Amino acid sequence: MSTTDDSDPATEVLDVRKHEGPPFPLIEEALEELPPGESLTLVNSFEPEPLYDVLDDRGFSYRTERVDEGEWRVHIEHA
Repeated sequence: MSTTDDSDPATEVLDVRKHEGPPFPLIEEALEELPPGESLTLVNSFEPEPLYDVLDDRGFSYRTERVDEGEWRVHIEHA
């Protein structure tokens, strides 16, 4: 479900828009596997506001952008 972003080889992309079931287990697994110094771009169909507390608690920095009506991207960095 994750791929590498061609524009940045250190960025993994996790697109959960078509995932059946809750996306949080996939997101949690991707965060656990994210090496220090690398980043993850989460692609979702809505703004994942509940995720922000999890990211804050785990020390990740992030930036969210709305690409269009059905696409949000959260750029997450592992410090």
